[in-house]
Amino acid sequence: MIALTLVAFAVVYFGLMAYFFFIYDWLYPDANYDDNWRLGDTVMVGLLLCFGLLTALGIGWRLARRIVEPLRSVASAARRVATGDFSARASLAPASFREAGDLVADFNQMAERLQRAEAELAYSNSAIAHELRTPLTILRGRLQGLVDGVFDPSPQLYERLIAHVDDLSAIVEELRTLALSNAGQLDLTCTRIDLAIEAAAALGSLEAELTGAGITLTRSLGTAVTLADRTRLRQAFVAVLENCRRYAPQSCVHVETGVDGEKVFFRCADTGPGLSEEGRLRAFDRFWRADESRGRSLGGFGLGLPIVRAIARAHGGEARILQQAAPGLTVEIRLARRPALAEDAHD
Repeated sequence: MIALTLVAFAVVYFGLMAYFFFIYDWLYPDANYDDNWRLGDTVMVGLLLCFGLLTALGIGWRLARRIVEPLRSVASAARRVATGDFSARASLAPASFREAGDLVADFNQMAERLQRAEAELAYSNSAIAHELRTPLTILRGRLQGLVDGVFDPSPQLYERLIAHVDDLSAIVEELRTLALSNAGQLDLTCTRIDLAIEAAAALGSLEAELTGAGITLTRSLGTAVTLADRTRLRQAFVAVLENCRRYAPQSCVHVETGVDGEKVFFRCADTGPGLSEEGRLRAFDRFWRADESRGRSLGGFGLGLPIVRAIARAHGGEARILQQAAPGLTVEIRLARRPALAEDAHD
């Protein structure tokens, strides 16, 4: 708009100068200079003003199109999104302003996230029904068998029934944790903790299971002090290690904690089969498994890594899968380095 104003001013100003210094003498070669305003002066000034205004109008029209076209595209796509069509995307006209490009890019990113969220919600609803149906069907069959006298009551049978109830309780609790995290209502009681101590505790609680799966453990636990919920963070560490136990048996697992600038991290790397590129992108989706049948046979619900990310984000951090050249999988939890006093923090 500044350029438009300057162009209009330049047309009028330099046009008037050209008129009075050159064109005037050409039109009135024999005229004596006086202070009287001539009709030709009025006509010339009017022509110059009209030319300047038309120039400004033409430039302004082109500028307006460059501004309005992206807005129309965003408005049209927004109306489609409002009707539930999350595949709608806004288009960017050539030679658009950078701000318009930023608006279109941000809108398309929002629409893409909404589309992914909708797809994940639909998949999650189906997966939840499937995961709950299997143990409920087994429970009902066993209980009906007890009622009909098909099964003889025994401690072993009751233990199996209790195990199925525990599975259901675990699914419900994990879904509750994810729901609270998505709503921003996951309660945290933050205290000053050292990730090295919490990682060592998680390793100690699962050491027998990891050894039984043929896993060779190595560790490099450096001091990494931050403010975090001890229970939730240990839950995340255990979930990462359980993931190694289920999907990377007979492998080497290296657990590391430390400080990286203003961040502290927990890192777990295994030498198992790893994941494909698509698997790394979807590893934190709820109920997603790289191999559906393999996942169920190993007892996983597909909620371990999503809960890890939910807990990390509730702490203002992030969980991610790192790229690595060798086969295997590396999961990292990064939190802000906040070595403050425990009594100063409570979420």
